[in-house]
Amino acid sequence: MSNKKLIRVGLIGTGLMGRIHTNGYKRVPDFFSEQEYQPVLQACCSRREEKAKAFAEQWGYASYETDWKRIIERDDIDAVDICTPNDSHAEIAIAAAKAGKMILCEKPLARTVAEAEGMLKAVEEAGVKNTVWYNYRRIPAVTLAKNIVASGKLGQIFHYRANFLQDWTINPDLPQGGDGTWRLDVDAAGSGVTGDLLAHCVDTAMWINGGIKDVSAVTETFIKERVHTTTGEKQKVGIDDACIFHCHFDNGSLGLFEATRYARGHKALYTLEINGEHASIRWDLHDLTRLEYFDHSDEGKVRGWRSIHVTDGDHPYMHRWWIPGTSIGYEHSFIHQVADFFLSLQTGEPCHPTFRDAFETQKVCEAVIDSANDRTWKDTGVEWVEKV
Repeated sequence: MSNKKLIRVGLIGTGLMGRIHTNGYKRVPDFFSEQEYQPVLQACCSRREEKAKAFAEQWGYASYETDWKRIIERDDIDAVDICTPNDSHAEIAIAAAKAGKMILCEKPLARTVAEAEGMLKAVEEAGVKNTVWYNYRRIPAVTLAKNIVASGKLGQIFHYRANFLQDWTINPDLPQGGDGTWRLDVDAAGSGVTGDLLAHCVDTAMWINGGIKDVSAVTETFIKERVHTTTGEKQKVGIDDACIFHCHFDNGSLGLFEATRYARGHKALYTLEINGEHASIRWDLHDLTRLEYFDHSDEGKVRGWRSIHVTDGDHPYMHRWWIPGTSIGYEHSFIHQVADFFLSLQTGEPCHPTFRDAFETQKVCEAVIDSANDRTWKDTGVEWVEKV
């Protein structure tokens, strides 16, 4: 790699997403070796020294820190990857931008529109490269869906529907707060399934189908009180366990979205379907290498849903991997995002979704929560301009 331009990465947060992102950094030099820019695992950061040290040793980071501010201060760090709970995204990102660091931030961008706006202002004033880890865009079948819609094959879009179903919080004894269950603590997470699950659905939807104009939502919190890990006492639960909303897109189509952590039997069922004038497409995370496609122009006797196995070399990203007919998985979407980010350094183009794109998603999520609280339709204020 002596002829490569090396970007030294400082990873803040060594939980699940820290492992997933690091796997992406480690695989890019092998499968995208021709790219001019390549990542170097320079430092990782966790509040507990034993955890930071063990993570550095296991994953191959050259050093570790126990204070994220040290990552920002270091001259040997070029890019900061934020893998912390949502309540620290804004503070870390703003500090990193002021220090001139590139930033890769976990989703959602922030807890609120106000926090996200401050982050967006910081990166744009500093002029630093930035992206947000909405990884589902980079599953080849989802990218293919985007390309098919953009080609006009579906004609006018009438409907976009998506759901994201889990069941891991159906337990009244599960606490809120702490390393494993911070997503149940409204102060740390900002919201429940809206920011955690629906944010993914909204980002993908607007990437494929354009801006969401207004929303009408309902939410429910099924377990009203949980023990907080900090106090040891039962406290009111402030996050949404389930959310359903419908909406209008800027192109006139209707949207229907659902997310819950109370769908027994579902661990991560993410599906989307788009119905157009001429054709429809649908995708299921549980069968992520397949895209189903229906074309009304087919001869009536053979008209029906077809299953496209998205593994050929002319499918998005797939020429990087194995032989046609064999599959890749969830982790590859993060490898693709790492590769796209480092390619963007070479081309000078933004690596979408940028903070600005994620800011628009944040607007939708906040409008959803506000709509549910007020039981009224809410305008999102989204100004969607991304075309790639």
